[in-house]
Amino acid sequence: MKMPNRKRYLRTLVVALAVLALVAATAGPALAQAGGQTLSGVIDQLRNILVGILAALATLFLTIGGIRYMTAGGDPGHVEKAKVALRSAAIGYGLAALAPLLVSLLKNVVGG
Repeated sequence: MKMPNRKRYLRTLVVALAVLALVAATAGPALAQAGGQTLSGVIDQLRNILVGILAALATLFLTIGGIRYMTAGGDPGHVEKAKVALRSAAIGYGLAALAPLLVSLLKNVVGG
């Protein structure tokens, strides 16, 4: 498989995940209104969705970085791209771990 096809595949995968995240984010409030949930319940659902999306994207970047690192063959350019992907995965996991704290701060601000 040529590199441009691989890049196109990865872009398509990232766009598909972004669309899925958008659908999940917009479906939460609609479902909350139908079920008569409180603001606190909606914010909790938002937190769960946010942690799931961040963890999924971090896992995707971890996988991409690992594959790039294994297939680099000692090429410094490819190794650097792999390191960037692995750093992005670490940042994603960090944000996923901090998401409950950030959402609880949001809860306190809006009084939920």
